[in-house]
Amino acid sequence: MPNHKDQDQGPDHGPDEEYSFLQETIKPKPISREKLLKEFVRIAIYGVVLGVFACLAFFAFKPWAERIFQGEPETVTIPEDTEPSEEEQQSDTETEEEQVLDSQDYETLMSSIYSLAREAGKEVVSVSRASGEEDWAAEATGIRASVTGIITADNGQELLILADSSVCSKADSWTVTFADESGYTATLKKMDRNIGLAVFSVPRNNITSSTWAAIEVAVLGNSNLVKRGDPVIALGNMYGYAGGYGYGTVSSTEYKDTFYDGECSVVATDLAAADGGTGVLFNMDGEVIGIAVPSIWESRGMATVNAYGISGLKSVIELLANGESVPYIGVSGTSVTAAIQEERGIPAGIYVTDVETDSPAMSAGIQIGDVICEVAGEDVTSVVTYQRALLETEAGSEITIGARRLGADGYVDVNFKITVGSKE
Repeated sequence: MPNHKDQDQGPDHGPDEEYSFLQETIKPKPISREKLLKEFVRIAIYGVVLGVFACLAFFAFKPWAERIFQGEPETVTIPEDTEPSEEEQQSDTETEEEQVLDSQDYETLMSSIYSLAREAGKEVVSVSRASGEEDWAAEATGIRASVTGIITADNGQELLILADSSVCSKADSWTVTFADESGYTATLKKMDRNIGLAVFSVPRNNITSSTWAAIEVAVLGNSNLVKRGDPVIALGNMYGYAGGYGYGTVSSTEYKDTFYDGECSVVATDLAAADGGTGVLFNMDGEVIGIAVPSIWESRGMATVNAYGISGLKSVIELLANGESVPYIGVSGTSVTAAIQEERGIPAGIYVTDVETDSPAMSAGIQIGDVICEVAGEDVTSVVTYQRALLETEAGSEITIGARRLGADGYVDVNFKITVGSKE
């Protein structure tokens, strides 16, 4: 029996024709130029807003990020200076042709020196104790008790300030005042009471751009080349107040000042100084050649600016700037020269003239009259070589001091086991 559904479905009405509308393409409505421009402006505004917020976030979190992720500070390295050669010493003795200057030349000279002093002043700071107590004397006179400091190094995280250690007593925080009169809180990096120097730290992140524009890191010169008659500039509180300025000449470089475990050449000047005054000496190239501290020849009651030659301090400054202790055992001595060896029969080395009470040297049994001839395996022939050998050791380490002691039958060898200390 025929199927009527099949008969009604002719050849022109197949299944493909029934769903042919599904193959038609739907075209999107065209976007007008005006709408496209509005969309572009909207995206641009969003980008600007996001950029502004990103910048604000960057500057807001930058100090925090620098403190957290600043890494290790760079090691401060201060090369040691060499002694002048015989040729250089000979050339220094040659006299130059005398020149006659008139009043205008003098004014020009003084103006030039003052300009140099102003530039050098960018390297000089004042360090004072930060205390909650009222300083009535400072309120009345405007003069606050302080010591002169010098911007010695920048290790990438902090500015390091070298100053006299007398300001460290009875304080646990300090204020460093830079050349632009701005004051910043500082912390003690390291101190050596033996020589009387300390290094303070001011975080770089705390220093404003205006202060950065007004300061410079000091250039440490070679004080071994300084000679009598050289002009010098003194900056600091040599006269009992911060910001003092003076110029004069070097009166002598022939003498030394001694302290336990060493000595340092002294650059003496004809500049007047107040009791307890501190300062920095500069040469005519704007280089630091001396650090004036009140302890130099203190017992002689000197009233002039006398400074430790900077070349003799560079090894100690490098240790302090890197937060390391300065080795100390507590011995004072004098070099045994060839003449003394021949005349008195004393062996080569340093003749011990004093041993500090409760020092590592006293604990080890070193006595006055001993002659130290070896430190930690290094031969000692003078105070200079003794000091250099000791500075190459580390505080807390145990070393052997080789010496000779006078007995009934002459000098005999003695050795001392010493734990190196530090005087902080």
